[in-house]
Formats: sequence, C-alpha cells, structure tokens
Amino acid sequence: MTYAETRLSQGSPVPWPSRWRTVPLWSMFDRVKDVDHPDEDLLSVYREHGVVKREGRDDNFNKAALDRGIYQLVHPGWFVVNRMKAWQGSVGISAFRGIVSGHYICFSPTHGEDDRFLNWLLRSAPYTAEYASLSRGVRPNQVEIDNEWLRSLRIMLPPLEEQRRIADFLDAETTRIDRLVAASQKQSDLITERFTESLRVLTTTAGRGEVTSTGISWMPEMASDWQLMKVGRSFTTSSGTTPRSSEATYFDGPHFWVNTGDLRDGAIEQPKRTVTDTALADYPTLRIYAPGSLVVAMYGATTGRVGILKVPACVNQACCVLSELGPVSSRYAFLWFRAHREEILKLASGGGQPNISQDLVRGLRIPTPSRHEQEEIVGQANNLESMSSRQQQLQLRRAELLTERRQALITAAVTGQFDISTASGRNVTDGVTA
Repeated sequence: MTYAETRLSQGSPVPWPSRWRTVPLWSMFDRVKDVDHPDEDLLSVYREHGVVKREGRDDNFNKAALDRGIYQLVHPGWFVVNRMKAWQGSVGISAFRGIVSGHYICFSPTHGEDDRFLNWLLRSAPYTAEYASLSRGVRPNQVEIDNEWLRSLRIMLPPLEEQRRIADFLDAETTRIDRLVAASQKQSDLITERFTESLRVLTTTAGRGEVTSTGISWMPEMASDWQLMKVGRSFTTSSGTTPRSSEATYFDGPHFWVNTGDLRDGAIEQPKRTVTDTALADYPTLRIYAPGSLVVAMYGATTGRVGILKVPACVNQACCVLSELGPVSSRYAFLWFRAHREEILKLASGGGQPNISQDLVRGLRIPTPSRHEQEEIVGQANNLESMSSRQQQLQLRRAELLTERRQALITAAVTGQFDISTASGRNVTDGVTA
C-alpha cells in the first residue's frame, strides 16, 4: 500500500493511502443555525461519546437554558461542534434529531458518505489535535475554534464501501473493548466492596463467633467482650474555622489548612491550602491540631469521609476534629468510620447534600475491644488495604491499556494504517485481556 501525506488544515501532515481522496469540510457540509424549536429533545456533545441525548444521563452538570428557543435544531447526519471544547474532542455526527446549545456550530450534510465512518474519523486523535490547533483564546481552558478555518479542514475519504467496512469494524471492536473496560471497573468496585465489608467485620466482631446485640439497627452484632463507646467519651470534638476568603492576608502562609476535599479516607500528608499567622490571630477558634487527629467531613461532597492528620494542620468549618482521649484509638476509629460511612449518612439531614452535625458525631457509638486488640485490627486492616490497593492498580492499569489500544485502533483504522479486512479481532487487545 502506498501512502501520501495531507495537511488537515494548517497542522502536521497525516499519512493516508494514496487511493483515498481528501476534500475540504465546506464541500461536504453547510453551516446552519435553525432555532425556535423548544419542544425537541435536548442533545449534548461529549468528548467520549459524541452526540448523545441528555435525557436519563446523570453525568451532565450543565443546566439547560430557560429559553430553549435559542437552541439549534439538528438532524441525523449533522456535524455538531462544541466551539469551546472542540480542542478536547467534543464533536460528533449526530444520530438523533434534537436541539443543542446555541453556542455550538452545526453543519447540515451535503454529501453521500457514510455517517458512521465520518463520526469515527472526525472524533479521532488526529482531528482532535487539529481542532486544538484551530482554536484560539487567552487561556488554555477558554479557547474557541475558528469557524472559517474549520471550514477548510481536510476530510480524508476512502471509497464508500471501505468506509462502511471500517465503521462496521470499529463499531464491533470498540464495543468489545468497552465491555472489557466496564468489566475492569466492575472488578475494581467489587474489590472496594470486599475491603469495606472486611472493615465492617473487623470493627464489630474481628471474625469472632461469640457475638451480642448492639441495639443499633444497622450494626446488629459485636464481639461479646467488647464495649459500645460513644465518640464523645473517647474524643474531644471541635469544628474548624474558615477565614474570610476575600482577605488575602489570611491565606498562603506557613500553616496547613484542611478542607473537606482533603478527606479521602486516608492519611492527610500535604493539604493544598495554607493559612497565615494573621488568620490564627484574628480567628481564635482557628487552631492547629496535632498529627494523629481524626478529621470527619460534616457537609459537602465528601460528607462522612475521614482522614488522619500526618502533619500539624488547621481545618475548615465543614470539618469535625476528633482528638484522642481514652479507650478508642484514632487509628481504630478511622477504620470504623470508613466501614460505616453509608450507615452514618442515613442519619444525616439536608436535602441536596447530606449534613452531619458535631453532636451527631459525638453521639455515635463504636464497638470497642481492648487497645491491644485495636492495634491488631489496625494491622490486619492495613495488610488488607495494601492487597486491595495492588489489585485496584492492576485493574486500573488494565483499563488504561485497553483505552490506549482503543484510541490507537480508531486512529489506525480511519487513517488507513492497516487493512481491516486482514485485521483479527482476537489480536487488538493482546497483552491486555489475559
């Protein structure tokens, strides 16, 4: 197979089979802005999926405009471009009739090519790189694609029958790879569930056969020689303080300051924010807590999550700090909070995001063995977590490799770098599926 080179517009040349032809985008599409169709289905353009229906999705956090009359109508086969995110790959050939943002660029087809092939081609890595080169803006994340330059984009086209074969091949192979990625994610979720369940066992019975009722509906049993200890009897509790964000002299100082975003059920070694001596002086309730303190998120996106301070730090007002007093160690309580987060959240108040109060935290009761047994349980949990982490990393790496193979497969197919008629579906994930 002989290859020629073409520039998609003004970027780097891309090799393609010499039997393929290239045409400018303007010769295949006309730009159309058809508004005033407020009752049509809402569509969005995703980097990962192209043009999709918004209904039923829980991963779109952009609110629809109150006036849907400004949205643009598109039909199946139309090319839709998110002008602000084209550089990320947010483009696609629509398979649906519906309306999209008035800020998108919409093109009506005037060609007779295969829509599925064009969808794969125009969302492939070489074209995403080209959209980035055509985009301009002051900041990296606030750039906009130039429509006139976009019109001159070169479209690489094999014969129509080959387009269909490539589209069939990619539909089948990417579906298979996506199933493997989903299986890796499911396996990762199962590893997390098994670890959490292990923590529940360790912090209620430690695997013992002789148990007694706790009198708590969501924690029915514990080892018979353990005691239920209220958090408020074993820890001093206090909430943090948030200095005025408009006061520059309060931030970027020598003291770590923990936000709820730092609480990820692990050690807190390097908080992102810091506060100054001025903040400590102006806010008497803003104090520095010692390493080993247990921090619980009381509201926000991470409500119920915990962290152990490994460095001296202040905390913000959405955090509750537990400083160890007596029979329950911070490290053991940390495990218990992790194991029972879902149950604790059921006690929370609040409509949108759950909130737990300092009083609620103080009133929680923890099944408590001797200090010696607590340390043994912490050691067992650490070993289990190390093993779970290794398993998680394997699944993560497998998913990453599959995703890389998927993108490489698409690029190779839509640029004619291999003949799909001789490509074996059994080989595209070699070294990953085993």
